[in-house]
Amino acid sequence: MTTSTRGAARVPAVLVLEDGRIFRGRAYGAVGETFGEAVFSTGMTGYQETLTDPSYDRQIVVATAPQIGNTGWNDEDDESSRIWVSGYVVRDPARVPSNWRAKRSLDDELVAQGVVGISGIDTRALTRHLRERGSMRAGVFSGEAIAPEAELLERVQAQPRMKGLSLYEEVAAKEAYVVPAIGEKRFTVAAIDLGIKGMTPHRMAERGIEVHVLPATATADDIYAVAPDGVFFSNGPGDPATADGPVALMTAVLERRTPLFGICFGNQILGRALGFGTYKLKYGHRGINQPVQDRTTGKVEVTAHNHGFAVDAPLDQVSETTFGRAEVSHVCLNDNVVEGLQLLDQPAFSVQYHPEAAAGPHDAAYLFDRFVSLMEGQRA
Repeated sequence: MTTSTRGAARVPAVLVLEDGRIFRGRAYGAVGETFGEAVFSTGMTGYQETLTDPSYDRQIVVATAPQIGNTGWNDEDDESSRIWVSGYVVRDPARVPSNWRAKRSLDDELVAQGVVGISGIDTRALTRHLRERGSMRAGVFSGEAIAPEAELLERVQAQPRMKGLSLYEEVAAKEAYVVPAIGEKRFTVAAIDLGIKGMTPHRMAERGIEVHVLPATATADDIYAVAPDGVFFSNGPGDPATADGPVALMTAVLERRTPLFGICFGNQILGRALGFGTYKLKYGHRGINQPVQDRTTGKVEVTAHNHGFAVDAPLDQVSETTFGRAEVSHVCLNDNVVEGLQLLDQPAFSVQYHPEAAAGPHDAAYLFDRFVSLMEGQRA
């Protein structure tokens, strides 16, 4: 990606999809060019958390809500140390942010971090196109980066596809760090960072858990050096079929029967460790309004999602695995995609969505309590 941080308000921009569909608008954020997989997110709020979610690495995110940027940008809501999206696509950017916590505008932050975007296009038409044709490679070009359409299309089509990409090490922390328990310490958890969001260890810390966040390259010896009561595998970007290292690491944890919890990429890793396959969804689930049923209670939750891959496991039967019986614990009510797994003979479970869910909803926060219960049971 090449960028310039010149003012972009009146600079022309063009979005080019790999199938030749082109949208023309105005530059938003930095001026230049960027490439990634075009995906859409249906959340009406929480764009700051979306943009700083490491799971969006190498993706150009399309906001389906028509107006974006109303609440500006603050210094508290980042989910990581930087914006990870490759590009940002909006219809109607707010001209003036209006929120008491805002320190600057969204546009200013995109410029400061060199994120190329486009505004003023029909994002409803673009979303319908991606729903019908599927997520695909794309490029955003603005200012001097604009060239003849055939040349831009050729450059987009030369980019790697998301399927087959290994990205989790690209976004994970390079060094271990500790998030202390809030109040009395009750448990110690080793969290494998595959692209972890900052709110996740915070939610555990609220429950008296001291979280040792370990890099994606951690070994089983690194995990058990902190004497964990439980082990957590985080969300992250890329194709889970490439994540042989994390799968081997999770297998080592399962062999020791340590209480285990996985989110998103962590759910896919658990699926692979249990012998299930994974596959790429046509256009994925991204947003904060996705209905999921917890089959253990029958309750339907409104949940936050960000995933383009899913686990291929049977919905209607208990499966026999190397680690005992396993079943699908959660399912998406829109399309019956597997949204959670649990082992019945040892303390391990995972979900495909985000129970930490900043900026909401909070229907699934109980899953952290379920993890606590597993650790209590193992200790007893």
